[in-house]
Amino acid sequence: MSPLKNDNFLRALMRQPTDYTPVWMMRQAGRYLPEYRASRKTAGSFLQLCKNPGFATEVTMQPLDRYPLLDAAILFSDILTVPDAMGVGLYFAEGEGPKFERTLREEADIQKLAVPDMADLQYVFDAVAQIRKTLDGRVPLIGFSGSPWTLATCMVEGQGGTDFLTIKKMAYARPDLLHRILDITAQTVTQYLNAQISAGAQAVMIFDSWGGALAHDAYGEFSLNYMQKIVAGLIKSNDGRTVPSIVFTKGGALWLEAQADIGADALGLDWAVDIGQARQRVGHRVALQGNLDPAILLSTPAAIEQQVAKVLASYGQGHGHVFNLGHGITQWTPPENAAAMLEAVRLHSQAYHQ
Repeated sequence: MSPLKNDNFLRALMRQPTDYTPVWMMRQAGRYLPEYRASRKTAGSFLQLCKNPGFATEVTMQPLDRYPLLDAAILFSDILTVPDAMGVGLYFAEGEGPKFERTLREEADIQKLAVPDMADLQYVFDAVAQIRKTLDGRVPLIGFSGSPWTLATCMVEGQGGTDFLTIKKMAYARPDLLHRILDITAQTVTQYLNAQISAGAQAVMIFDSWGGALAHDAYGEFSLNYMQKIVAGLIKSNDGRTVPSIVFTKGGALWLEAQADIGADALGLDWAVDIGQARQRVGHRVALQGNLDPAILLSTPAAIEQQVAKVLASYGQGHGHVFNLGHGITQWTPPENAAAMLEAVRLHSQAYHQ
């Protein structure tokens, strides 16, 4: 593997000095880019994009080729590759998003659940290796997975973004069954992320997309507890360099102090919390990643620059900040507005690193 030419992202995650605030965008390879839409059309489907390492590499590189100010690449894949390997039958319904042929609701099905053979996810690890080779040391590569709670939600509900009533009913009525799902899923995610690291991922991120739907005590029991187990089981260094980990719970600002204690190197923040206040709450325990509202990118370059400057000013002087959106970039974002955000970060952040 080629040596890194730009390691600012990794240095920021480790709270080490950088000359500016490094930046990447959640969902930076996606439908807002015309080149992505062309690749998806050629591939024939979203799953074909994910499962073909050549297409996954092509799509991962697209935002980097368009935006030279990006400081990291993120593997193009989907959090649902893990449930797919666990045998629930992932498919994408036109206009409806991901669905599963089988749900985990019956005790017999839950008892049969097992950690899948990582060979079933080899296409992901092949993509990681191919992307690293194509990057040629340009910027670091981020690997990722969904959190056990988020993945369990999809497997129990049969789709994402629901009212969570089925899985919450299980949590309160049969917590033993839910804990079994979460335990098997946590073991799977640990192996999955470690295989990505072995293939070349230089940082890993756990996306807890639905953790914010949980009640206060339930968050610790059913979400944070299992992310802590994963972080504890991760490979901590590879190729002579630390492999940092990032944990992101959307809607999770209530629990930042607890998140900062699980051993991850950085916390992702959504746009609902002030990053300066978050920094005061977690102190020097972790770096922070975030947290511009993605909807701002639908406005104007002047408004984007103003809001970027606000986030940077709120974090303030010093290191340990990776600039990002508070969630994934929307498909309706004009590509030139994403460029305006990246330029504003580089322009305004240097003053905070002197």
